[in-house]
Amino acid sequence: MASPYPSLFSVWPHRLALLLVCATFPLLFIGGLVTSKGAGLAVPDWPTTFGHNMFLYPWSKMVGNIFYEHSHRLVASFVGLLTIVLTVTIWLCESRMWLRWLALGALGLVIVQGVLGGLRVVLLEQTLAIVHAATGQAFFALTVCLAAFTSKEWLDWPDGTRSLNDGGRLRRLCLATTALIYIQVILGAVVRHTGERLDAHLVFAALVALHTMLILIRVSRNHASASDLHRPASALLALLLVQLVLGTLSYLAKFTTVLRLPIDATVILTTTHLACGALMLGTAVTLTLRCYRLSTPRTQSAAREILTERFST
Repeated sequence: MASPYPSLFSVWPHRLALLLVCATFPLLFIGGLVTSKGAGLAVPDWPTTFGHNMFLYPWSKMVGNIFYEHSHRLVASFVGLLTIVLTVTIWLCESRMWLRWLALGALGLVIVQGVLGGLRVVLLEQTLAIVHAATGQAFFALTVCLAAFTSKEWLDWPDGTRSLNDGGRLRRLCLATTALIYIQVILGAVVRHTGERLDAHLVFAALVALHTMLILIRVSRNHASASDLHRPASALLALLLVQLVLGTLSYLAKFTTVLRLPIDATVILTTTHLACGALMLGTAVTLTLRCYRLSTPRTQSAAREILTERFST
């Protein structure tokens, strides 16, 4: 089915996609707070809250850990609603069928994520909590993809002069780095929920650090003038340095007696570590997509075909 507005670029899919990214990130942070404070089971029922309709639960009763858990549910509901609006908007305004189905996939994933969170409460299953955390990060990465694909920048494909002379190597390196960061995120969830597999978490931290430095070296050496590659590569390294500091402090505060911090400070520290990992994942996804976008003439040819379909009358 063709777009009802094939000759116009609608700004609303991109605006809504950006809003979804901005709403999903604090949801990850709040989810981390829930885990760090042990508030995941503060509300024992689902989808109700102590028998109330979730949206009608009295604010006066949102105290202590109930505040964190119930706030998590409310923000998650907003993210779900926003995903529905984005999906409908993309189906109305976009002619790219693959993008329509990708938006529908995001909607399905956010529904699965909500069910996983609810089953975690009802079944008291720790494995579900880890899967819930991993799925949340995957959904965040998907929202970043939607924001990139709906942007005008993505439609303004470069000409042949912007092709990367080492596009294949660079995009494979970026793709591998993104995969390593996601595995690292999953291992972080395992450590947070079980206190186990810290060894694997440290090994993958070293691999992520190595790959991040290799990316920056390759981009700086071969594409120093390409700001759309150099900026995210530099940002990824900066986030890595912050993440290593946060990870070290979190380890010392949580697993040793070397660093003695108040419990609330430890909670903020470990949750910020989680959030920084999500930012690294989103940055790596952005960089990978840009490498694919710029890499080969075949990709550019496909882009022209998409644009021809989109703007034809």
